[in-house]
Amino acid sequence: MSSRRVLGIFGIAMGSTLWLLAVFLTSPGFAKTKISPDAEIHADNKKVQEIMATFKKAEDALEARNLEALMATYSKDYAYHGLTKDDVRKIWKDLLAQNHRIVSEHRFSRIAVVDGKDPRAEVTCTGSFWTTLDETGKRVNIDSWFEEVHYLVYEDGAWRIRGHAGEGLKEPLFGNTPHPLF
Repeated sequence: MSSRRVLGIFGIAMGSTLWLLAVFLTSPGFAKTKISPDAEIHADNKKVQEIMATFKKAEDALEARNLEALMATYSKDYAYHGLTKDDVRKIWKDLLAQNHRIVSEHRFSRIAVVDGKDPRAEVTCTGSFWTTLDETGKRVNIDSWFEEVHYLVYEDGAWRIRGHAGEGLKEPLFGNTPHPLF
């Protein structure tokens, strides 16, 4: 096969891939929270679906710019790196005021539920939040994380975000930016 033909096939394949990614990432029906095909699941299907519903509610609230609905996905006892639910509310309020459209993506690689009197879950997640600047059309990263563990508790009939794993560095390498968002 000639090198021109190989380059042509490669170009078509690359163009098709980029087109599919563009459609996939910008489609209104894009599932922003997904479970990786090789995820480790330690929970029954009902609990997994309920946990997924919590993140779906948060995404829907974010898309609708509904701060109260978004905050309803957080536990009343939320705590992370000294931040409380009220602190996270202020962060989201500022982000929503400063950004026209915020997009999120979550990829779960592990879900583990501990049943009992106070059910809780640990969800290992890789993801990001970004916005598109109105002035330039440029995407700007708000937050991103790799293999972060979201802690959830079953509270008032639903799974709610309680906090996240990980200790903050005593002297952060690139500023003080914990991952307090959902």
